[in-house]
Amino acid sequence: MRALLNGAILARRIKERGAELGLGRIGIAPIRPSEHETFFRQWLEEGRAAGMFWMQRTAEQRLDPRRRFAWARTAIVAAVPYLPYREDRSGQPGLTPRVARYAVGRNYHRVLVERLESLGGFLEHECPGCRSLAYSDTGAFLERELAARAGLGWFGKSANLIGPGGDSWFLLGELLTDLELPGDEPVADRCGTCTACIDACPTGAILDARQVDSNRCISYLTIELRGRVPRPLREEIGGWVFGCDVCQEVCPWNRRAEPTADVTFRPGSHLQAAGLADLVRLDDAGFRAAYKGTPLERPQRQGLVRNALIAAGNSGDGEALEAARDRLVDPDPVVRGAAAWALGRQGGRRNRARLLAARARESDPEVRAEIEAALDDPEAAPEDREAALEDREAPAQRVTRAGPNRKVRPSRMVIPT
Repeated sequence: MRALLNGAILARRIKERGAELGLGRIGIAPIRPSEHETFFRQWLEEGRAAGMFWMQRTAEQRLDPRRRFAWARTAIVAAVPYLPYREDRSGQPGLTPRVARYAVGRNYHRVLVERLESLGGFLEHECPGCRSLAYSDTGAFLERELAARAGLGWFGKSANLIGPGGDSWFLLGELLTDLELPGDEPVADRCGTCTACIDACPTGAILDARQVDSNRCISYLTIELRGRVPRPLREEIGGWVFGCDVCQEVCPWNRRAEPTADVTFRPGSHLQAAGLADLVRLDDAGFRAAYKGTPLERPQRQGLVRNALIAAGNSGDGEALEAARDRLVDPDPVVRGAAAWALGRQGGRRNRARLLAARARESDPEVRAEIEAALDDPEAAPEDREAALEDREAPAQRVTRAGPNRKVRPSRMVIPT
């Protein structure tokens, strides 16, 4: 424990230096056990963390960081603005409107940790021998609780933190230290009776009591989920391929937010110059070349192509759907299944022909089930439903109806080889 007689002066200098380093607003909070232990444990027990099993595995440390970092006394928390543009999302070029705003630029984890480590160097200069450790969205912490305790905002009904001046477009990072510094005052809740975020959530993932069910959250489904997206949720994903900003877009507090001047968070060429079809066409090498070192690396190639196929099925993007036909022979069964869903959702005889050919050669039972569901899609055009009934007729029945001495009229459908 390192108590400081001039802690208030040092705290002020830390905030000034943090701003110079591009860390935005700095708040300071004592490290102590969570005030939301009951809430957090219940959230986990109810399965709201979905497949993020590491949340359960590290629950004790999250509830009290001192269990792992016994030396830590204070958290210096940074709230870094990242809003890359203020204009309507749909007017952005390329893939930019399909990606959550925090992820359109460089990998923020590395950027924030580098800046926090520089702040740690400043601490060492001011207090030789002190200890510090930087994290940003990678450590087992309840980051938003630390930030709220440090006066950086209140918990909105979307579970996002909303800053004291309004706006939730910021990223969080922490610098743990063994210095005892005076903490900042928390900010009062100012959501009032507003339920805009709850009402607008496409999947109904935002629940009462300021909690999110990750099983339904588009950000979880497009980033953290491995494997297939549940069928009932695919349509609600809309055109998103990485994350979702809807709850922040409708928040009244965000109306006054200004774009950041930090070029780190501006949309990169890897998004602006690419379209949905480019994602659908990605193979492993292309994925690594385009997205290694960016936030979009997180869902891996399987997840990103899966997301692009779902977006193509929802949007009717002709070029992406053309590319989706080739994904029916993709090495990854999750991708093949997503391609079948996209083509089945759009319907059309050409797509149906490809699905029939894929069904004939498919050996994976889960992919076959996806293809069968796509062929039976109730959203298909009337002529597709008629074709579906014809396809179910056994060849022997067709011969009987045609008569043994009559030729069976060939199907109008040509199945490409």
